[in-house]
Amino acid sequence: MKKENQNKKKVIIYIALTAILIYVAYAIYLLVKQPTNVFTIEEGKLYQEETDIGYVIRSETVVKGENYKNGMVPIKSEGERAGKNENIFRYYSTNEENLKKKIEDLDIKIQEVMLNDNSLLTSDMKLLENQIDEKIADINKITDSTKLAEYKKEINKLVTKKAQIAGTSSPKGSYLNQLIEERKKYESQLNSGAEYVKAPTSGIVSYKVDGLEEVLTPNNFSSLSKEYLENLDLKTGKIVATNEESGKVIDNFSCYIATISSSEEVKEAQIGQKVKVRLSSNVEIPAEITNLIKENDDDYVIILKIEKQIEELINYRKISFDLIWWDDSGLKVPNQAIINQDELNYVVRNRARIFKQNISKS
Repeated sequence: MKKENQNKKKVIIYIALTAILIYVAYAIYLLVKQPTNVFTIEEGKLYQEETDIGYVIRSETVVKGENYKNGMVPIKSEGERAGKNENIFRYYSTNEENLKKKIEDLDIKIQEVMLNDNSLLTSDMKLLENQIDEKIADINKITDSTKLAEYKKEINKLVTKKAQIAGTSSPKGSYLNQLIEERKKYESQLNSGAEYVKAPTSGIVSYKVDGLEEVLTPNNFSSLSKEYLENLDLKTGKIVATNEESGKVIDNFSCYIATISSSEEVKEAQIGQKVKVRLSSNVEIPAEITNLIKENDDDYVIILKIEKQIEELINYRKISFDLIWWDDSGLKVPNQAIINQDELNYVVRNRARIFKQNISKS
């Protein structure tokens, strides 16, 4: 009985070994019949794309005041958002530099009087001095010119308030009051002569005005053509220069790119189709085809609407970009790894030295 069990075990082992040998031989046969290299498969993305030249079209309103020859001072920085009727910049007032110099001189005189008067060491004065010191310390950390101007304005207000308290409590009050009144007079002249310009609508503030704001607008898509766009004679990638006399407010919700294409994909494209735009920064933005204008048998003018990364396009009017018609992700298999046999395409997978065929019809 014991001998019979041992014989059965031997038979089972022989059968198992025979099966393994047959499998190994078959795997070797496949490799010998059509040898191939071993490739590492990775996750990848497949694109159907084309590189095009695009003309940036925005809904933008140019704003300009009467005193534009005086020079301008930004209140809102380039690319900053502003609400409707909010001040975005102002023009210098007449004789502004001279008035500023007089105010600075008066501030020095007022400060000297207060420093030399020990009767002014009250709790209110100390509180104001601490606030002034804090603002001055914060100024050293600020790089934005607009915020810097705001801090300086706040410091001036605190200094003026300190001087006004001193004028009522100091034995030298009459002289201080005289200096303060003189300062108020110059400050009034400075403010009354300045022209503030407000945002006609909410949006992104920009000072890059190139004169094409009324030419490339979302209101005239139907009149755009290849000839019209090329005759604008714009340089690709050129940054629009900053204007010193006017600014503009840009719609921050949407922007458009007009491009010319003769690809096979554009011939099958439809209005409302979703695509993607890849900018020079490699950022991919969802886009939608809103207009298709047929030029001839080959060329089409495409209008793409985008609603993201609008701030990246403020600096430009003509750009190079990639139009992505479709994309898909999955495992990237090199063509050399695909085996063709009897009208079937397949690859041999090797997982921990276990081979398996993935077959698909050609």
